[in-house]
Amino acid sequence: MRISRTAPWAAGLAAAALFLIPASATAGQHRTTADTAQAAPQAYPVGVDDYYAPAAGKTGAALKTALHDIIKTQSKVTYDGVWNALKVTDQDPANPNNVILVYSGRSQSKSTNGGGVDDWNREHVWAKSHGDFGTATGPGTDLHHLRPEDVTVNSTRGNKDFDKGGSPVAEAPGSFTDADSFEPRDAVKGDVARMLLYMAVRYDGGDGFADLEMNDKVNNGTAPLFGRISLLKQWNQMDPPDAFEKRRNQVIYDTYQHNRNPFIDHPEWVNSIW
Repeated sequence: MRISRTAPWAAGLAAAALFLIPASATAGQHRTTADTAQAAPQAYPVGVDDYYAPAAGKTGAALKTALHDIIKTQSKVTYDGVWNALKVTDQDPANPNNVILVYSGRSQSKSTNGGGVDDWNREHVWAKSHGDFGTATGPGTDLHHLRPEDVTVNSTRGNKDFDKGGSPVAEAPGSFTDADSFEPRDAVKGDVARMLLYMAVRYDGGDGFADLEMNDKVNNGTAPLFGRISLLKQWNQMDPPDAFEKRRNQVIYDTYQHNRNPFIDHPEWVNSIW
């Protein structure tokens, strides 16, 4: 089954699903005894405007610095804990037993997470080799760029940068790939852009990890760089945040990391910084 990201479920979902707590979510063979690496309250009631108050009136590099200082304060999720977290953050609003796969758009049972051909696994939208952070707690487990995806599609995407064109991707209608790039389906192009830009702001080299930055190239390999920024800026505008993406941001803030993706709350800040 495939589901449209603009289906009429959105209005009713926000109130009902906003504060789901993954206390007993099933993780199959990957079940872990704790979802997070440290205890944290279940909700942070600070309003969005108050959260971003230190960034008010800033632009360019000053805005990027201010946002980094805001979002770097976060709780961290273990890599095992990511399994259960994704079952909440990416829950299919039409079927609470399923998650939506990011590139495929397919609704799939939460219990089919794993490494088999038709399972779903943890896709690092900012490929973990770009900066060589692996699955370390921090960028390697940051829910703001981790999404469920079909194992085969995840392998096809690999660590490629994002660009346009190529051959259609089996099991991911509307996605394309070639030797050095991957193009996601239209419905998540903006999501992909905002996840990458979050990472470039959140991780600046000051906490023991590489300084992640954007550029306008592909074939970035193991460098802590991702492209193409010119195209990602276009995707941010053509695919603005929808109800699914906004709810996801809120659940991560309320239940897991207690930090936000500023480009979901303020997409206009993308052009102000880049």
